[in-house]
Amino acid sequence: MTAMHPATASNPSASNPSLLASDDIAAARRFLRYVDASPTPFHAAATSAAMLEAAGFVRLTESQLWDGAVKRGGKYFYTRNQSALVAFAVGKNFKPGNGVHVVGAHTDSPNFQIKPVSKRAKEGYLQCGVETYGGGIWASWFDRDLSLAGRVIVSDSAHHESFTAKLVHIKRPILRIPTLAIHLDRTVNEAFKFSAEDHTLPILGLASDALNKKASSSASAAAADDGSDSVGAQAVGTPLMTEKHHSVLLDLLASELGVAVDQIQDFELSLYDTQPASIGGINHEFIHSPRLDNQMSCFCATEGLIDSLSSPSALDDSASIRAIALFDNEEVGSVSTHGAESNMLSSLVHRLVSIHIDGASSDASDAGAPHPTAVDRSIAKSFLVSSDMAHGFHPNYPSYYEENHRPKLNGGPVIKTNVKQRYATTGPTAFLIRRIAKLADVPLQSFVVKNNMPCGSTIGPMLSKLGIRTVDLGNPQLSMHSIRETCGSRDVELKIRLFQHFFESFEKVDAQLTTD
Repeated sequence: MTAMHPATASNPSASNPSLLASDDIAAARRFLRYVDASPTPFHAAATSAAMLEAAGFVRLTESQLWDGAVKRGGKYFYTRNQSALVAFAVGKNFKPGNGVHVVGAHTDSPNFQIKPVSKRAKEGYLQCGVETYGGGIWASWFDRDLSLAGRVIVSDSAHHESFTAKLVHIKRPILRIPTLAIHLDRTVNEAFKFSAEDHTLPILGLASDALNKKASSSASAAAADDGSDSVGAQAVGTPLMTEKHHSVLLDLLASELGVAVDQIQDFELSLYDTQPASIGGINHEFIHSPRLDNQMSCFCATEGLIDSLSSPSALDDSASIRAIALFDNEEVGSVSTHGAESNMLSSLVHRLVSIHIDGASSDASDAGAPHPTAVDRSIAKSFLVSSDMAHGFHPNYPSYYEENHRPKLNGGPVIKTNVKQRYATTGPTAFLIRRIAKLADVPLQSFVVKNNMPCGSTIGPMLSKLGIRTVDLGNPQLSMHSIRETCGSRDVELKIRLFQHFFESFEKVDAQLTTD
């Protein structure tokens, strides 16, 4: 592995050998920096984008004409909704009809999100209305030091003539969801039951302190938070922001963004745990972190693609496209414009076969236009590694695992199979990834659920509908969908290496197998 990634350069523990437990967890320490910088999908996309730009990738936009901008041997990326990202590198021998080899992942994780009207108050407490996102283990969010991050729409000035979406990351605890004392509920250790609507309202502060607090210079006064704010942010449209959210919260957002309160127009904010990710275990064998599912895959995909292009001649003999696609909204069904069921991946394939790369295509039907079957042939030659996390074996609950499919932490990535097609792995796709893993010297494991248990799913089955051959694969972890998850620290390097070799070797390995 190189030491040139921003996640390494900005992390003292990753560059100081005295702080490293061993070389085989250097990648894990880089991941800590990545996940700590990425409390939301918006931040994850921005963190990957920064890594790509530092590695020489050129930013594109989907709204621009790519003719003349995309060249053979070039490296590019673009984002959608600020929360999803596609990056790709064009082989110097690429022509329309050739394959696109993709590692796909998702940027989102279960969390609480601030409701459009969040202002709540009860018995002197300021509270925020929140909505559950995804299938989280919500009990794990109680008694944690929580804060807010996300995207805020701000106007350029008081004239409200132009607007920008800015990211915000409040790095101190401002919210908490407290449990009820055991003295008041003696049955709490028998079954922790709660209402996701009524009992998860986080406390923001005390109303008396808010009344005594001086308003920021950009607002007039913070009035009582019972809905009687007299003057507030003059957002475009109604109701006013101060009618929907506590003035003290708007003051804090304005301070973090360096804008006046009345410039705040709207926002999408998520709760997150302020405790940093860490290396754990007696021999530094674990990572304890939020959002392992699935920012671990986003990080490994980004590094794997960058590493596969570290040599100046990396694309000289390549006739394909190397790509990563980091989607949003997987935890809620992937049905958004920036989810896996959108046109984000298919649009990339269509655009790459329809534009003129370094002049007219040698595969032209007439006047330089691509052949009508170019897209279909490209999809038939393409391959997707659907990368999500996998269930590692839990020693306290052995009955929940199939006897011969018990993935071990630090045992290598896991191929996930389900004959009911909850995972998209097939015999040929598993064979191909095993061939690549052998070349990369990466051990692989297998996972299937028991027949009497339901099986989760991934972006794999959704994207395989395009006709792209797909394998579902991910690193094993414990406590999936908890606010604090656990995985193997040495598995990070193994997954990056597997992805790097996938990009470097797939053309050759694929040519060795005949199925149709």
